[in-house]
Amino acid sequence: MPDFDLVIRHGTVATASDVFASDIGISGGKVVALGQQLGAGTREIDATGKLVLPGGIDSHVHIEEPRGGPMVNADSFASGTASAAVGGTTTVIGFARQERGGSMAQGVAEHHARAAGSRIDYSFHMIFTDPRPEILAEEIPRLVAEGHRSFKIFLTYAGARITDGEALRVMAAARRLGALVCIHAEHHELIEFYTQALVAAGLTLPKHHAWAKPMIVESECVHRVCKMAEALDVPIQVFHVSGGESAEEIERAQRRGLKVWGETCTQYLVTTAEDLDRPGLEGAKFLCSPAPRSAADQAALWEMIRRGVIGNVTSDHAPTRFEGPDGKSAFGPDAPFTRLPNGVPGLAVRMPILFSEGVVKGRIDLPTFVAITSTNAAKLFGLHPQKGTIAVGSDADIVIWDPAKQVTITQSLIQDANDHTPYEGMAVTGWPETTLVRGVPVVEAGKVVGAPGFGRFLPRGPYDTIKPRGVFPGPFNPVDGVAV
Repeated sequence: MPDFDLVIRHGTVATASDVFASDIGISGGKVVALGQQLGAGTREIDATGKLVLPGGIDSHVHIEEPRGGPMVNADSFASGTASAAVGGTTTVIGFARQERGGSMAQGVAEHHARAAGSRIDYSFHMIFTDPRPEILAEEIPRLVAEGHRSFKIFLTYAGARITDGEALRVMAAARRLGALVCIHAEHHELIEFYTQALVAAGLTLPKHHAWAKPMIVESECVHRVCKMAEALDVPIQVFHVSGGESAEEIERAQRRGLKVWGETCTQYLVTTAEDLDRPGLEGAKFLCSPAPRSAADQAALWEMIRRGVIGNVTSDHAPTRFEGPDGKSAFGPDAPFTRLPNGVPGLAVRMPILFSEGVVKGRIDLPTFVAITSTNAAKLFGLHPQKGTIAVGSDADIVIWDPAKQVTITQSLIQDANDHTPYEGMAVTGWPETTLVRGVPVVEAGKVVGAPGFGRFLPRGPYDTIKPRGVFPGPFNPVDGVAV
C-alpha cells in the first residue's frame, strides 16, 4: 500500500530561507514528509533538474469585479484563476467592493458568489468607498470575524476615493478589529489639477496619462499615509509603489520602526512611461495607475527589493479587452487618456517575469524570489504557514519549475479571457511545468486541468504580524480615547 498520495522526487526545493535537495510526500492535500528516498506514492512526479517552489500568492488582483460601462473586467474567476495557475500562482487575494451609499456586507456576499468559480484558493480585501459610521460599527466587525481581515482604500479616483478624514476612520476601525489597511496612495486634487491643465492644452494622448501623474503625486501621498498610520498606530501596506521616491518614503517609515509595508508590481519593473508613447492607441495597453516611470525607477525598485523595503510583488491584474465596445478602444482611436480605463493584465506572467528578470539576470537570489512572490504575502496577510512555504503541515500548493525553459510570452500562452498582454513578445527564461493546489494538479504541462469551483475561500484569523506597536506620537491614544 502506498505511503503517500503523491511523492515529488529528485527536485531542488526552494523556500524563502533555504534551497535544498529533497523529496516531498503529500497526503490529504498537505505536505507530510520531506527527505530522501521517501516511500511510494499513489502518484509520483519526477522533478529531476527542476525547482520545486511554493505556489505563488498574488495578493492584488482584480477578477470579475463590476465596473461602470461600457468597459468590463474581462476575466471571470474561472478564466482569471486558470491564467494564475498557468503562471504558478495558487492563491489570489482579490477585492470585494462596497458600492457608494451601499452595504459592505452585500458587496462581500456578491463577490463570494462570483468567486465560486475559482480554480485556486482565494481571499478578499474589502474596498471602502463610503465608510459611514453605521457600516464601520454594524457590518465590519462581523465581516472581519468571518475572515475578511484586510481593507483597501483609494485616495484618488472620483468613484472610489475617500477623504483623509474617512481614511482615518477606516484606519481606526482596522486597529480596533485587528485588520490591515492597504492604500492606493495618490494625491487626488493634484492629479485633477494636472489633468485639467493638460486637457486645456490639448495634451490628451495615452503618454499624457503619465504627465498627469508624475512621481510627486504618489510620493507626497505615501508620505502622508505613513504619517496618518503613525498617528493612529495602525499597520498599513502601500499598494503598487512605482519608483524610488515613494519607496524611500516607506523606507524612512520602516527605519522609525513603523509597521509599514511596500508592494510593487511586475509592470513597474519592466515597463516605462515610454511604452505609453507607442503608435496610435497601443500605449493604452500600458496605461495603469500609478503610471509606469523610468529605467532609473526600475533600478531603484530592484534595490529596494534586495534591501527588503519592498517585500511583495503582485500583478495588480486588471484585465480590460483592447478591442470591442467594452474595451480600451471603445471611444475610438483618438480617445483622450481621461477616458481610457486604467489597469493591465498580468496574472500568468508575474512569476516568470520576476524569475527571468530577477534570478536569471542576477538581481535577486532564489530565496528572495520565493519571498516576494509567495512567502512574504502569506505572512503579511495571515496565511502563513498554511500557505507560502513548503514545510510539513503546510498545504501542498507547489509549482514544479523548469529554470532553463525559454518562453516567448504571447496572449495565447496566458489563457485568460483578455485579448492582449502588454508583455507580448517578451522573452523569459524559467516557466512553471506543473501547478498543484492542495496536492491536486490544476496545470500539467501547461494545460489547465483544474476544474472551476475547486478553489476554497481562505478565512484569515487574528495574527501577530499586524498587531499595533502600542506607540503613539504623543501621550494620547486617539483611537480609544485614552491617555498612554
